[in-house]
Amino acid sequence: MTTSSLGRRALNRALLARQQLLQRGSGSAIELIERLVGLQAQAPLASYVALWSRLEGFDPEELSALMRSRQVVRTSLQRATIHLVTAADCLQLWRLLHPVADRGLRGAFGKQLAGVDVDAVVAYGTELMERKPYSRSQLKQELGEHWPEWDATGMAYAVSYLTGTVQVTPRGVWGETGPAALQTIESWLGESPAPAPTPDALVLRYLAAFGPASVADVQMWSGLTRLREVVDRLRPQLRLYADEDGKELFDVPDGPLPDPETPAPVRFLPEFDNLLLSHADRRRVNPSGRSVPLPPGNGAAMGTLLIDGDYEADWRHHRGPDPSLKINPYRPLSSDEQQAIEAEGTQLLTLIGTKDTPIVFS
Repeated sequence: MTTSSLGRRALNRALLARQQLLQRGSGSAIELIERLVGLQAQAPLASYVALWSRLEGFDPEELSALMRSRQVVRTSLQRATIHLVTAADCLQLWRLLHPVADRGLRGAFGKQLAGVDVDAVVAYGTELMERKPYSRSQLKQELGEHWPEWDATGMAYAVSYLTGTVQVTPRGVWGETGPAALQTIESWLGESPAPAPTPDALVLRYLAAFGPASVADVQMWSGLTRLREVVDRLRPQLRLYADEDGKELFDVPDGPLPDPETPAPVRFLPEFDNLLLSHADRRRVNPSGRSVPLPPGNGAAMGTLLIDGDYEADWRHHRGPDPSLKINPYRPLSSDEQQAIEAEGTQLLTLIGTKDTPIVFS
């Protein structure tokens, strides 16, 4: 039985609380990465801003040390996109989410792979990456020379999509640079991915970090399909709600539901933060339906800005001879909002290492 209705603002505050964006937490980076089931990480340095926004006193070296010691890795999981996850989650979730990558590959490269013995290509590519890291361009060259009659680009993407891999360090380490080089999960972590578990535990973890949410929301976040039967199986242990449109929402029993009038501080988010991407109905944090930009680059250079809990501005850090932290709001800002943005932006600049850079509103 649906017990009550939750308005947009109530869902907003619940999501912010679970993401540690209403109040920064005091735990460790690895604990938060695990609790959130990873952080979106196409831009290698974006996760540092994501953790800084969520953890009190976050030091970039904490995450860098976790990456160097291989306790956390950047790998393709939810939605077949790069996420920063714990080594344990990489090993546990890769086979469960593998069908998402397979479906994505067929959709994007089906024509290029027509007539290709994909299994043979993936086996050969896996053998290569068990010995050393390969970039996708290096895979393309190697595979093209081995099978000149087939499309080299398609083969390289088949290997990178279908082989369990991580992007190895130094890429993603704060203050260092490195190519987007792939190596197999087994060779990097010294252990093979576990057999695919049922999705039940993953659904519960999602609800704890992003709920209350609908079945469509869970499917959007994970990329998995046919989760209605999973949620129905879990229904007896879940709290039930409805949103303003009457859509059924599910939640874990102990999921926090703050007062909708709880103040929400200004928060800088990195490129493509999961907060903005992990629901089919994104109105809870993006009521205007704005597209979330994914700029090129290593990250920690631009992103989105939450004002009173909603996506209301973008930010970009400009280096060079005329440096600035430029704020591009999508509505007029009050003087209190500008002051809050300047105070939080000053702290962001300290993280980035350019604390004397001026903050400019466009």
